[in-house]
Amino acid sequence: MLTQLSSAVLAASETAEHHVSIPMDPIMYGAIIMGVFLVLMFATISFQSVGQRHDATPEHVDPQRQFPNKHDHGQGIEG
Repeated sequence: MLTQLSSAVLAASETAEHHVSIPMDPIMYGAIIMGVFLVLMFATISFQSVGQRHDATPEHVDPQRQFPNKHDHGQGIEG
């Protein structure tokens, strides 16, 4: 069945060769993509200071935690 389908597709493609044009200039595709990336960049820049609003506070060490934070190298506040 696959052989019949592939031969039918091959026969159809050999007899009818038509070209499809794209709906707008290729430059416009680039301009639209560039505009989308600029909007994403401005959204990223606008939220740049969110992480700097408050001072960092140390995390207390919870011995009952299933996956304890091992990034403090034993310097955390003991609970």
